[in-house]
Amino acid sequence: MSSTHHDVLRPGSARGGARPRTDRGQRPRRSRFAGRQPIGLAFVSPYLLYLAAIFLYPLGFAVWISFHDYFFAAPGAQVDRPFVGFANYTSVLTDPDVWRSFGNIAVFLVINVPLTVAASLVLATALNSKLRARTFFRTAYYVPYITASVAVVGVWLFLFNSNGLVNKALGPLAPDPSWLVNSHLAMPTIALFVAWKQLGFFIVLYLSALQNVPGELYESAALDGAGKARMFWSITVPAVRTATLLVLVLATVTGANLFTEPYLLTSGGGPDGATTSPVLLMYQRGLQQGHPDEAAAIGVILVVLITGISLVYRRWLERD
Repeated sequence: MSSTHHDVLRPGSARGGARPRTDRGQRPRRSRFAGRQPIGLAFVSPYLLYLAAIFLYPLGFAVWISFHDYFFAAPGAQVDRPFVGFANYTSVLTDPDVWRSFGNIAVFLVINVPLTVAASLVLATALNSKLRARTFFRTAYYVPYITASVAVVGVWLFLFNSNGLVNKALGPLAPDPSWLVNSHLAMPTIALFVAWKQLGFFIVLYLSALQNVPGELYESAALDGAGKARMFWSITVPAVRTATLLVLVLATVTGANLFTEPYLLTSGGGPDGATTSPVLLMYQRGLQQGHPDEAAAIGVILVVLITGISLVYRRWLERD
């Protein structure tokens, strides 16, 4: 009786009905690589090849260029491009223009990223509620994102030039020099412009996350006497934490790749380099001045910094 009882309760016993234990170390290598559904790898393989061709190969080639004395030559020409080690990195890290470009982008990110996260979350929460003309407002916020940057830049130049509508509305309070030719106000103005233009995209991300928040949570909180502000901080903000991480990372990556806006709004990084971003400086060094090796070194440093910032975002949100 005793042995029969133990046989029934034994996990690996067929009589107990439990699933036999399998050794993970004995799983075929193909199964460990492709997962439980190998067909899934076949479906995602085109996108993986796309990523490798569009991102991994250029990144690897940029790293290779940054360690060589690289310069452009005629197609098919055989030229010597010797290995120079960290000489290009030493050159750019001792260049005050490079440090200033990273300082400019730091100012941009400090203004743009918090503004983007806060405004998009608040507006998405409002647009997710029962609001009159909700479809119109959703469309209105998304239109600037899909509008060509050149067209929108023309509107902002009209608004923020010395004789623009903004300065006329401010009257004696208007800054002198004006917004986009003021070394202290040019980058904050660009940060505000980028936040406004891309707001619709991030609102859509938050709206998709808010659709998955159970309405019963808000009903229970309302029965307990919680106000809208309390429900926003205690329910909405924690519920969209994953979307917030995505918005933080995308806003940071987009801001770090800032190029079009300073190039068009301030005629290539003016005034006196106050809006020159690292990517704009890469364009100037690599294409205009003929130093693609230094431009590649700046790009690799930028990738490392943005990757580190993204990891900090993730650890910070997971810890909280």
